[in-house]
Amino acid sequence: MLTEALAFLVVSPPFNASLSSQAFLGSFEALLFAKFVHFAFVEPLTEQEIRQAVQLALAEDVGSGDATTVATVPEDVLAKALMRSREPLVVAGLEFAEAAFKELSPGVQILMKARDGEHVSTGNSVMELSGQARALLTAERVALNFVQRLSGIATLTNQFVQALSGTRAQVLDTRKTTPGWRRFEKYAVCCGGGKNHRLGLFDMVLIKDNHLAALSHEGPNAIGTAVKRAQARYPELKIEVEVDTLEQVEQALAAGAHLILLDNMNPVQLRLAVQKCKGRAQTEASGGISLASVRSVAEAGVDFISIGALTHSARAVDLGLDFELQ
Repeated sequence: MLTEALAFLVVSPPFNASLSSQAFLGSFEALLFAKFVHFAFVEPLTEQEIRQAVQLALAEDVGSGDATTVATVPEDVLAKALMRSREPLVVAGLEFAEAAFKELSPGVQILMKARDGEHVSTGNSVMELSGQARALLTAERVALNFVQRLSGIATLTNQFVQALSGTRAQVLDTRKTTPGWRRFEKYAVCCGGGKNHRLGLFDMVLIKDNHLAALSHEGPNAIGTAVKRAQARYPELKIEVEVDTLEQVEQALAAGAHLILLDNMNPVQLRLAVQKCKGRAQTEASGGISLASVRSVAEAGVDFISIGALTHSARAVDLGLDFELQ
C-alpha cells in the first residue's frame, strides 16, 4: 500500500487515483532525475521496517505489560473503535497504526477510511477497528503517536505547498529530522505534496559555510577549490553550494555548481541572484522561511525553497481513538 501511495504522490499529491506499479514508480523517478537535479524520493517504506519501528515503540510503551488494561478489562471483551480527526489535516502514517494493532492482535479487523496524502475534515474517521478490547487499548497510544506525528508533518508541508500555488517554487525538506525517523518523516513530506532534498550525506554534494571556513587558508576562492575537488572525487554527484553574497553566487557559477543555495537572503538579493543563475544553475532559498514569508521568497523566482521546520517543528495533529463496546 505504501509503495502504491508513494507512486501516486510522485505524480499528483494528494491522492485522487491509484497507481500500483513499482516499475512505473522507478521509471517516473528516473524521468524526474533527468529533468531536475535536485529531486530525490524516499524508497517505498517496507512492511519490515514499519513493523520494526512499531515493535520498538510498543516495547518502550508496554514494557512488561499494560497494567491498567490487564487489571481492568477481561480478556474476552470485544470492542469497536474509530480513529477520528479532531481538526482539518492531511493524513500520513496509517500503516504504522495498522501494524501496531495487528502486532498485539493479528485478528483485529481494520477498515481504512482514508489514505495517506488525503485531506480530512474535522470529525471524519480515518480508520475503523474491531477486535479484542485489550489489544486496541494497549496499542492505542503507539498507533496515535505515529499517525499524529507524521500527519502533522504532512499537514504543515501542505500549508507551505498551498502558499506557493501559482509560483514556480517547490517545497523541499531538509536533514533536520528525528534521528532514526528520517525515511518516515520524508515520506510524510511527500504525503503533504512536498519534495525530498538529499536523503543523506551520500547522495549529493552540498558545500556549506563551514566547509568553506575549513578551506579559508587556501585562498580567496574557497568555493572554486571545493567544487573542483568534489567534481574530481564524485563526478557522478550533483553539486550544490551555499552562498551568502552575490559575489559568492558568481564564484559558485564560475566553478560549475549545479545548484546555488541562497542562504538568508532578502527578496531583493534573491531576485538579483536568480537573474545571475538563469540558464546556468538552479536556485534554492533557505533560512528562517515561514508561512508568512514563503510567498515573497517564491515570487523572487527561485526554483526551490527548503524548510527545516517541516520536520523539526511540525506539531502533532489532533486525532483520537473513540471506543464503543460491542
